[in-house]
Amino acid sequence: MSADGSPPRVDIDILEILQRIPHRYPMLLVDRAEDYRPHESIIGIKSVTMNEPFFIGHFPGNPVMPGVLIVEAMAQTGAVLMSKSLNADVTGKTIMIVSMDETRFRHPVRPGDQLRLHVEVLRHRGDLFKFRGKAMIGDTLAAQADFAAMVVHSPTL
Repeated sequence: MSADGSPPRVDIDILEILQRIPHRYPMLLVDRAEDYRPHESIIGIKSVTMNEPFFIGHFPGNPVMPGVLIVEAMAQTGAVLMSKSLNADVTGKTIMIVSMDETRFRHPVRPGDQLRLHVEVLRHRGDLFKFRGKAMIGDTLAAQADFAAMVVHSPTL
């Protein structure tokens, strides 16, 4: 515990993220995470650059990060929270989104922005978690969504 009685702040680097979720370039949308609190909350960080492959066509001359990728970044942040909270062995398993509700897009995300993906656990039972997520650019709300995810067995190819 810290001096004020709160749990210590825990940060998660890219190497741990790569161990906890199966996503890889170009679909890995979380660079690091901070302020992890087991079974409670986490803040994912996505630094948006002009080098992102989707900016080629979305939109030429007016680059805007697709909304579906913003909520995917929230979901990946939730998956990191789940994996670490459950201390999950992800071998042969994947954390999958099972629902997305109350999704709203409030502000465009552009190259040079840093998304701070605030994800909090609303409730969980076993391998199923319900989350509330907010994608922030500084003090500006870019997007928000409630979503659920669960651990599923991955098929072998």
